[in-house]
Amino acid sequence: MSPANRLELQKVGQLYSLLQDHPNTTIVIFFSADWAPQCKPMSVLFDELAKKYTALQFVKVEAEDFEEVAESYEVSAVPSFIFVHKLAIVDRVDGANAPEVSRLAEKHSKSSAGSSTTTDRTTVPTTQVKQDLNTRLKELTHRSPVMIFIKGTPTQPRCGFSKTLVGLLNDNHVKYGYFDILGDEEVRQGLKQYSSWPTYPQLYIEGELTGGLDIIKDMIQSGEFAEVLPAAAKA
Repeated sequence: MSPANRLELQKVGQLYSLLQDHPNTTIVIFFSADWAPQCKPMSVLFDELAKKYTALQFVKVEAEDFEEVAESYEVSAVPSFIFVHKLAIVDRVDGANAPEVSRLAEKHSKSSAGSSTTTDRTTVPTTQVKQDLNTRLKELTHRSPVMIFIKGTPTQPRCGFSKTLVGLLNDNHVKYGYFDILGDEEVRQGLKQYSSWPTYPQLYIEGELTGGLDIIKDMIQSGEFAEVLPAAAKA
């Protein structure tokens, strides 16, 4: 029986829910592939670490089944271990380096345990810079009834996932605005925090995050997307 802090990813939404539900917990994401022999001993290690370090959350991802997630964490080979805290990558190990993965798991377990027992905390006030960025992000997400944040432009997308999303919207005659995140690093990083959604592309309807590519695909196939689409966005 798998420990409660271990998840084998079946749907992208599971990862996003975990990131949102455990913002102060370090999450260890293990990108693997069944065909890769070097992943087998690391998979055993992954299970052992999940049992040993209960203060952490562990997620196993089949890299080829979830290419959008792998790309968002810049995973180009397996095995890869990504340590995420508050949606930011805080450590990573690319390759079958068991001692280093074990060392980092122990380090982050101690950090998580320490933070969970601290009761006297000083609240850090929100800076004016962050306030200004959030105001800008709110304006951007409301710029059009349907807004997409993609890599590149609709006519020249610069990643396969952005190209697929644009194609889906065009095929379904959706009117939309867009923002090229590759041209603005502040927006690219800030929107991940703003929406608690770590990957791109992202689609917003009337300023509210609807989801990434996989969720939009599912919504279109089920007919749900047409139901939530504003009249102003229908061609």
